[in-house]
Amino acid sequence: MTASPTMPRAGRLDCICEPGTFDEDSAHRSGTALLAAGFAFSILAQVLTLSILPLAGLSLAPSQALATLPYAAFYAGAALASLPASLLLDSFGRRAAFSLGASLGAAGGLVLVWALVTMHFGALVLGAFWLGIAGGFSLFYRHAAVPVGGKGAGALLLVFGAATLASVAAPSISAFAEAWASPRVFAGTAAAAALAHIVSLAATAALPYHKRHIPAVEAPNPQSWRAVLLPTLIGALGWFAMTALMGATPLAVLGCAPSEAVVGAVAWHVMAMYAPSLGLAVFPQAARPIPLAIGGCLLLASGAIAFILSSTTGGFSASAALIGIGWSLTMLGTTLWIHRAGLVSRWSLGLHDSILLSGAILGALAANGLA
Repeated sequence: MTASPTMPRAGRLDCICEPGTFDEDSAHRSGTALLAAGFAFSILAQVLTLSILPLAGLSLAPSQALATLPYAAFYAGAALASLPASLLLDSFGRRAAFSLGASLGAAGGLVLVWALVTMHFGALVLGAFWLGIAGGFSLFYRHAAVPVGGKGAGALLLVFGAATLASVAAPSISAFAEAWASPRVFAGTAAAAALAHIVSLAATAALPYHKRHIPAVEAPNPQSWRAVLLPTLIGALGWFAMTALMGATPLAVLGCAPSEAVVGAVAWHVMAMYAPSLGLAVFPQAARPIPLAIGGCLLLASGAIAFILSSTTGGFSASAALIGIGWSLTMLGTTLWIHRAGLVSRWSLGLHDSILLSGAILGALAANGLA
């Protein structure tokens, strides 16, 4: 007996929806909005975390040489998570992957609170590591926002731009949390970071299900690793400069101002990291990969010079802002660069981000020598 080609075979699920009942454009818009919300709260958690890790490490470390270990552990967690995050996105979709990252971030934030309340340095390093894992997952928001082939860069710019709101809110949230948790220094900020990851989890859990699926008849060959090598090296250099200088900035600010000024300097930095995306979203034709990357590197160099010459809170804040803008343009440029020529395999994306974050770890370890 031969089965008719028109008859559904056993076990096959056929769609019986009426044509036109699924609005793909509407799903894309809602997905972009939820990605932007999830990314913004994830970045808020990172701002709060990174503003206290260098100072908490300085307070709890058994020796000065270990003061930046929690800061470095954050980026070590991010580097180790980047490849698994990439593969999870491919296998289970963005909703599952980003929700897992946010869950780990919430747990890491609670571990950080416990470490600060009990004055336990080992737990501080562990909590920072878990929060870094969440940060590694967060890096893939930018890849998830870029459609196959790199078209529609506006979605990427809007997702990046949403993080600007996090930097605006961070100082006020940190001040309120610290007043609430007083006299346990930094515990309130760590609790706020955990709560931000919980809100991010709520946003990502509501994402419409979407896996990066390309019909076989239309799937191009993925780019070779050589095609992404140069933007990867430029991006790693940008991460090294940013983490080295921003790891040293809180310690430098503490030398000339009260600890409350540190969150403000870090907030200016984060605002500068993501604000350029809002401008480029208005003028997307200006988002050309190579000029953005080169301009970003020049601004990072300017920020390094400003840091060396600074001796006041205002000078360090200006340096942090230049570093943030330089990092932003470098990351936007290199992200658009690797996507512009077509499909990039998840393995390549995971290795790309692992190399970026390896540069970040080296910068974090170098921060102690710059402070």
